[in-house]
Amino acid sequence: MKKPAYVTKEALKIFIKNALEEDIQDGDHSTLSTIPKDLQQKAKLLVKEDCILAGVELAKIIFNQFDKNLNVEVLIEDGQQAKVGDIAFYVTGSARSILSTERLVLNCMQRMSGIATMTHEWDSRLLGTKTKLLDTRKTTPNFRICEKWAVAIGGGTNHRYGLYDMIMLKDNHIDYNGSITNAVKMAKDYIKKLKKPLKIEVETRNLEEVEEALKAGVHRIMLDNMDVETMARAVQLINDKCESEASGGITRDMLHRVAATGVDFISAGALTHSAANIDLSLKAVQD
Repeated sequence: MKKPAYVTKEALKIFIKNALEEDIQDGDHSTLSTIPKDLQQKAKLLVKEDCILAGVELAKIIFNQFDKNLNVEVLIEDGQQAKVGDIAFYVTGSARSILSTERLVLNCMQRMSGIATMTHEWDSRLLGTKTKLLDTRKTTPNFRICEKWAVAIGGGTNHRYGLYDMIMLKDNHIDYNGSITNAVKMAKDYIKKLKKPLKIEVETRNLEEVEEALKAGVHRIMLDNMDVETMARAVQLINDKCESEASGGITRDMLHRVAATGVDFISAGALTHSAANIDLSLKAVQD
């Protein structure tokens, strides 16, 4: 699948470099002390739990950044269903290189596959509706690129990547500023001064705030921690004058009922902070 725009070569290079330095530092002494320098071997990525596989392309990049002579033969691509006992790929080359990159590859793929699997399962509950499933910024520091990429692989839609690519006025912004009306006006003035095409979203907690946000004129209104009935009334008030997003405490079992209100988006931090890792293993292939 096509990589999201934020998954750049430079961003991945920095992430992989820092992750390998964290793990290896002055040497993988377990490997250096026991494995001959010129030994060539083969390993397989074994799937030990049914899942939507994610991180395959990243694994290839990790292997090749560490050792350009490692060869990866992919059998299951990102976003495809994998079953217990499946082999996702083979990697062939320096035994030392395979062993030194094994844990980073597994850490990334297990986490990403867990997120992709959960995202796919949640998103399937929205079939037949217009509502799209969004992730949030509730991600692991320094691992956001992989977690949001996994959401995309699982069929979800990425929300803003960070604080820099959208203006989202949340409850604390409003409370510190004094009102939605004033905060939105200041945000619009800021955008005009900066000449940046930033969209504005406002978090609302009740119908009065929804009406105020509508009058202020924003791109999207977030309906935060509202019950389904209040949310339905809010969507009617918005009436497609701008986009609507449901957020806050939404569980998997609520998804279809929330989508039935007609809301455009549902955002869920659970996709990245509560997904369980998938059991994967890199095993030596004995010829």
